Amino acid sequence: MSEDLRYPIGEFDPKIEVTAELRKELIQTIKDLPAKIAAAVEDLNDEQLETCYRPEGWTVRQTVHHVADSHINSLCRFKLAMTEENPTIRPYFEDRWAELADSRLPIDVSLKIIEGIHLRWATLLDSLTDEDFQRKLRHPDSGEWTVEKFLALYAWHCRHHTAHITKLRERNGW
Repeated sequence: MSEDLRYPIGEFDPKIEVTAELRKELIQTIKDLPAKIAAAVEDLNDEQLETCYRPEGWTVRQTVHHVADSHINSLCRFKLAMTEENPTIRPYFEDRWAELADSRLPIDVSLKIIEGIHLRWATLLDSLTDEDFQRKLRHPDSGEWTVEKFLALYAWHCRHHTAHITKLRERNGW
């Protein structure tokens, strides 16, 4: 069976059961992403950054910028869940964002954003109570989520996009 380049770590399991121990691991994944994604792109040249991780997929550069875009939105979504009752979050067109002019900037710009966002996000997550993790938010396309399920989704997202880059490097011998 060939590897599915779209999902190098598999698809997110929305039925995941989040235990207290798993929650700690998920938060650690959020904390670790800035270093892991920086290591994944270390020493890549412009030609390599312009390589798509799969046919008709994003380039490495677009992927790094997407993670910054996505996680900016995620921090806002978590804050909304902590400050409002069952807020409806706003989706956005990720594919269109990846085509905007800022997606061609050097990746250092987004690596700095990821570092700052993740520090703030991890600080927020570390402050949450068990009750906070059960708060709800609503996504117009996928329905109601608890904060802890959303945390599981974004921890998966961290590993998912980092693996896009590291698996590409492995396949290409970089």
